[in-house]
Amino acid sequence: MTAGGSSAGKDAVIDFIAGSVGAAAGVYVGQPLDTLKVKMQTFPQLYPNVTVCAKATIQREGVIRGLYAGTVPALMANIAENSILFAAYGAHQKLIANMLGVPKVENLSVPANGFSGFLAAFWSSLALCPTELVKCRLQAMRESYINKGKEPPKIGPYKLTKDILKTDGVPGLFRGLTATFTREMPGYFFFFLSYEFCREALRKPGQSKDDIGPLKTVLSGGMAGVTLWTIIFPADVVKSRLQVSGGKTPMLKLMHKIYKNEGLGALYNGLGATLVRTFVSSGVLFLAFEYTKKIIHSAVD
Repeated sequence: MTAGGSSAGKDAVIDFIAGSVGAAAGVYVGQPLDTLKVKMQTFPQLYPNVTVCAKATIQREGVIRGLYAGTVPALMANIAENSILFAAYGAHQKLIANMLGVPKVENLSVPANGFSGFLAAFWSSLALCPTELVKCRLQAMRESYINKGKEPPKIGPYKLTKDILKTDGVPGLFRGLTATFTREMPGYFFFFLSYEFCREALRKPGQSKDDIGPLKTVLSGGMAGVTLWTIIFPADVVKSRLQVSGGKTPMLKLMHKIYKNEGLGALYNGLGATLVRTFVSSGVLFLAFEYTKKIIHSAVD
C-alpha cells in the first residue's frame, strides 16, 4: 500500500470513530425533542404544538419512558449514519479535491464541501433508514395503538425489528428509503455547506478553520443543523408517517395528500421543536467530532 493510500485509510478510520462519538453525544442531548418531533409529525391532530405534546407525553408515559423512547435505536441510527457520513464525507472531499486539482482538502471551496456532503449522504442513508424506522415506530407506538383502540404493547427495538422482518421481510425495514434519500442528500449538501461557510466566516485572518475554538465550532454546527432541517422538514414529515404506518404510498403522492387534506402547516408540524433540538445536538455533534479527531490525530501522528 502506498503512503497516500495508507494515510487516506487512516483518515477514514479516524473520521469514522469521531463521527460515532459525535453522534452519541448528539443523541443524548437531542433525543427528547426528537421524540416530540416524531409525535407531532405523525399525529398533528393530537399535538398542535410542542407544549401540548410535551405535557401529554410526560403525564402519560413519564420523562424517561416518554421522552427517551427509542433511544437505543436512535443511538444505533445516529452512530451508523454519522460514522459512515463523516468517513464518506472525508473520502469524497479527497476525491473532489483530486478532481479539481486542489492540493489540500482544507482549501476546497464551500460549494465543493457541500457537494461532498451530498455524495456522502447516499451511503449513510442506507444505514440510517432501517434503524430510524424502528426508532420512529417506538416513539409513536402509544398513539398508533390507541388510534386503533388497542393497548400499546411493551416492546423493545430488538423484538420490534423481529416483528417487522417476520411480517414484511427485509424490505419492511427499508420503508421510506426513497424519502430518506430525498431528505438526506440535498439536506447534507446544505448541512456541510453551511458548516464550512460559518467556520470560514468566524475564523480570524490567518487562522485555520480547525482552530476557531469550541464556542464557534458549536455555533457553526448549530447553524448547519438549522439549515438542514429547515430545508428538508416536509420530506421528513412524509418519511416519519411512512415509517410509523408502514404505508407504501409514493413519497410525492403522500406529500400532496397531506398538503391537500391538512394544509401546508402539516408539512411543518414539529419544526420549532426540531430547530431547537438540532441547534444544540448538531453543535455538540461537531464539537465532539472535531475534538475527537484532534485527540486521535495527536495520539497516532
